[in-house]
Amino acid sequence: MRDVYIRAEKPDDVSAIYQVNSEAFGRENEASLVNQLRGAASTFSFVAIQSDQIVGHIFFSPVTVRGGSSNLSILGLAPIAVLPNYQRQGIGSLLIQQSLKACSESGQDAIVVLGDPKYYSRFGFISASTKGLRCEYDVPDEAFMVLELNSGALQDCTGTVQYRSEFKVCE
Repeated sequence: MRDVYIRAEKPDDVSAIYQVNSEAFGRENEASLVNQLRGAASTFSFVAIQSDQIVGHIFFSPVTVRGGSSNLSILGLAPIAVLPNYQRQGIGSLLIQQSLKACSESGQDAIVVLGDPKYYSRFGFISASTKGLRCEYDVPDEAFMVLELNSGALQDCTGTVQYRSEFKVCE
């Protein structure tokens, strides 16, 4: 992976980000979701740049825990996308590593993700159920994971994680 760097999204990136998500997923659902979530408070969006081109994107939006502490700042990671011709080169991993660091530095307590446990466990994600968290969607237990950015943050937090309403529209 040569000369790839990660930075926060800029206003001029919107159309390129839409393109990355559309091509990576082979549909527009995720790209439209990002556009809808972009104006929400407490979102984080990062891009991967190679040769002055946006080749990857990762997005985080706030989630709530029904029955849990309202004092925590928990984000949901979704979506993450890399242009098809740039996949399997470590760009997605680099996006995750650097964006998790930025989220941690901004004071976030934890990140949840719905995805492949083999992939996300490489970054420290564990089954959310071990921390007393459930997903609002009917998904396999091992596919819903969490990463504490602030050690012990989830100690007294149990309940059902709810994503923003925009996710229901884009399923």
